[in-house]
Amino acid sequence: MLIIFGIVFSVALEAEIQNRGAPHITLEGGKKGNVNFPHYMHQDNIKDCKVCHDLFPQQAGGIQDLKNHEKLKKKQVMNKKCLKCHRAKKKAGEEAGPTKCSECHIK
Repeated sequence: MLIIFGIVFSVALEAEIQNRGAPHITLEGGKKGNVNFPHYMHQDNIKDCKVCHDLFPQQAGGIQDLKNHEKLKKKQVMNKKCLKCHRAKKKAGEEAGPTKCSECHIK
C-alpha cells in the first residue's frame, strides 16, 4: 500500500512541476529591450495562475501571438497586470517588483 501511495504521489508531483512552465521567460520588450521574467518566483508569490492568465493563454509565445493578431494592445499586459500589481504591493508596504521601465527592460 505504501508503494502505491508513493507512486501516485510522485506522478502527481511530476504533473504539477510540468504544469509550471519555464522557470524564467524572456518576453519581447520592443525598443526598450526584452524582459527577463522570473516565472516561478511569480507563481510562488501569487499562487493563482488566473491572476495573469485571464488576459493571455498559458503557452510559450502567447502574449506575442495575441499582439501580432491585434488581440492584445502594446503594453496591455505590462500596464494592466505587472505595474498595477507591483504598485499596489509597494503602496501597501509589501515587497514589490520593479515599477520603472528600465528596471525590467534590458537592452
